[in-house]
Amino acid sequence: MVTMALPPPGGHYLELCESPVQFEKVSSVNNVFFDEANKQVFAVRSGGATGVVVKGPDDKSCISFRMEDKGEVKCIKFSSGNKILAVQRTPKAVDFINFIPDLPQMEYSQECKTKNANILSFCWISANEIVFITDQGIEFYQVLPDKRSLKLLKNQSINVNWCMYSPETAVLLLSTTVHGNVLQPFYFRSGTMSKMPKFEIELPASPKSGNLCLSDIIMATIYGQLYVLYLKHQPRTPNNPGAEVILYCLSREGQCKKQHILKLNTTGKFALNVVDNLVVVHHQSSQTSMIFDIKLRAEFDGAVVIHPQVLPSLSIHPCKIPRAGPSAVTTQSPVPCELYSSSWTVFQPDIIINASEVLSAAERGSLPVIATVFDKLNQVYKEYLDAEQNYTLTVESGTSRSSSTPKRPVRTQAVIDQSDMYTHVLSVFTEKKQGLPHKFVSAVLMEYIRSLNQYQITVQHYLYELVIKTLVQHSLFYMLHQFLQYHVLSDSKPLACLLLSLESTYPPAHQLSLDMLKRLSTANDEIVEVLLSKHQVLGALRFVRSVGSHDNISARKFLDAARQTGDAMLFYTTFKFFEQRNQRLRGSSHFTPGEHCEEHITHFKTLFGEQALLTMAL
Repeated sequence: MVTMALPPPGGHYLELCESPVQFEKVSSVNNVFFDEANKQVFAVRSGGATGVVVKGPDDKSCISFRMEDKGEVKCIKFSSGNKILAVQRTPKAVDFINFIPDLPQMEYSQECKTKNANILSFCWISANEIVFITDQGIEFYQVLPDKRSLKLLKNQSINVNWCMYSPETAVLLLSTTVHGNVLQPFYFRSGTMSKMPKFEIELPASPKSGNLCLSDIIMATIYGQLYVLYLKHQPRTPNNPGAEVILYCLSREGQCKKQHILKLNTTGKFALNVVDNLVVVHHQSSQTSMIFDIKLRAEFDGAVVIHPQVLPSLSIHPCKIPRAGPSAVTTQSPVPCELYSSSWTVFQPDIIINASEVLSAAERGSLPVIATVFDKLNQVYKEYLDAEQNYTLTVESGTSRSSSTPKRPVRTQAVIDQSDMYTHVLSVFTEKKQGLPHKFVSAVLMEYIRSLNQYQITVQHYLYELVIKTLVQHSLFYMLHQFLQYHVLSDSKPLACLLLSLESTYPPAHQLSLDMLKRLSTANDEIVEVLLSKHQVLGALRFVRSVGSHDNISARKFLDAARQTGDAMLFYTTFKFFEQRNQRLRGSSHFTPGEHCEEHITHFKTLFGEQALLTMAL
């Protein structure tokens, strides 16, 4: 938690609380979730089977319990007062467990009502009211714990990209349209749901800006008024000072209006908090925080008020975190907290979570120097990429104002791209480590990727492959798992194929590969091929059914795979699956000549007889 402090000369405005909430790290058996409404951290081990530990802002709010492991937990939240627990394990339903005295703790479930919809998130509105946010709208329910059921109060159809909820004001914000920049708020009160006027966020003019992301937006109450804060990234130019934060005043009565602009005068990676009605903007590369006060008088351009920061930028006060664990450990000196870490996640109004420490910066004094070198190299690299892109756009659009063709940017020796770094520096460094600790080697690789991300340069997959191979070579599997768990390594088909090839060395890599392919959502064919190559024919059938493509798959491919296993009952089950599909689609269980399944029909007759073949046709 962040608090304000009056700084001495050369001191600090902000400090972290003295007693942070500590929880078990994310691992192959432990997942961590944060509920913004109740300010609770959930550590879920083995799907809940070996325990769930819930910690809140104070030491007295710790709760421990166990659940039946029914699959991977995607989201978990308590209602107010910790009366009812909601757990999402699938895209279609949310499970509930009563924590009310004299009521049974048996789970009950609610599927979303909208056909073919997937649940993106859910929010507790009150102690017994919950809203499901799907990709096709929202569904508002009353939870009846004594009856172990839910009652639909109201639903609203709308295409949804992502959502955000302010528990203090009971306002739900939905992102809609292709670019995600049209926002539709809803207000909840006493069992009712009201649609507020929608509004549009102005995207940057740059074609590189892409769509509006959840990370660009926060909702916060400032001086008693609810605002939507939009972090607008844009490059620094002679006519543009860089990124800015735009504040839209969200009113239940009228249209949402753009009222304030906070000038950041820099670019890079930012995070926002609101502390004591002041907007705090954390800047990662400079490791400082800027403070803005919208109540102070500032420049008014006739439409909005433009604010500079009220004080010079300063870093958060350095702090140390007590060691957690047995007394033999906790008696050791506290660990310095890495401020402005790339693994920070910021929640409102004043919460900062560092879910994993992936770099051992404290172990090597030279790592900050290496990071500075990477930043300087990538700053020049980024400037060259921007100039090259602007040149290309100008030539293609024909918008050059001069009669002569603009000059293509010249690449100087100072421009070191990713290919150069990989070939001449990083790959050599990993092979000739000169006795350096393996974690330090991995940290250097990640520091370069961090620097590329800071300058918004797309990381090439061969750098991720180098990281993975280095971790596997030195059996640092827990770090690999964390990098994939927190998407530090971006999903891609080449990366998934690499993970698959590592299965003999690290068996969980097979599942990690499948999970990555599923997240890509464009690799369904690859997933099927992977499963069939592992003779997981039924798993492949279940997957194609889950994505709705079971009517179009090749029966011969699956029958080939089932027959190759030598398992007669697996072949029988697969054959009957396609007979049922034929019956449903064509009214007959027979295969058509175009499916080329004659040899499998003959094999089926040999194994089970003519009568077994005809049974499904009757």
